[in-house]
Amino acid sequence: THAPYTTRACAMSTPSSPFPPSAERTFARLLSSADGDTLRRALRLLKGVRNGAVYGVKIRAPHAFVMTFLFRDGTLGDKLRLIARLTYQHARNLATFVFLYKSLLEALRAAHGGKERSVDAAVAGAVGGWYVFGEYSSVNNQINLYLLSRVLTGLAQLGVQRGVIAKPPRAFSVFAAVTWALVMWLFRHHADVLHPSLASSMQYLYNDSEQFDSLRTLLWHNK
Repeated sequence: THAPYTTRACAMSTPSSPFPPSAERTFARLLSSADGDTLRRALRLLKGVRNGAVYGVKIRAPHAFVMTFLFRDGTLGDKLRLIARLTYQHARNLATFVFLYKSLLEALRAAHGGKERSVDAAVAGAVGGWYVFGEYSSVNNQINLYLLSRVLTGLAQLGVQRGVIAKPPRAFSVFAAVTWALVMWLFRHHADVLHPSLASSMQYLYNDSEQFDSLRTLLWHNK
């Protein structure tokens, strides 16, 4: 009695291709042909570019939309153009980096008999980072800072795994305490070196909250 349901569920779980069956069959034959490996290497680059662009749009478009409409002045057209520009830059840079990184990695493998060395990913990443993300922009700065925080966390965890450093008790609490100690000290005594968006946020939270002269400016409006 459950067979029709099972069959239907299985059919629903496999997305149908938007391409004609004949095109899918031709593509499968090409991949299994004698030149299939060469074709796959080229198509890996194509899909890397595709995935970089798609991911860039998915990440940047919602963020740019929210931040622009919440904090930017200007006409609707100005805001939409800014969102489009930031989204395009994020998607283009990710797609370009993926293409460059994978191309360099493939070239380094070929230069060493098809074997990948441990340093190859770092070399390809350094070249791609310099070329794609090495010029300052708000998008590149956000991406680089995001990666830096994740890299430092990953290196600390790697050091613990390798026995290079011992994991301190309440490691996350220590991490939080040090981070907030440093940022509050910098804001209090050297606010000019902080990123403007961070300094502006902290100004609103910690300094503006000291300024009021009526119930209106105490509870209803900041100023």
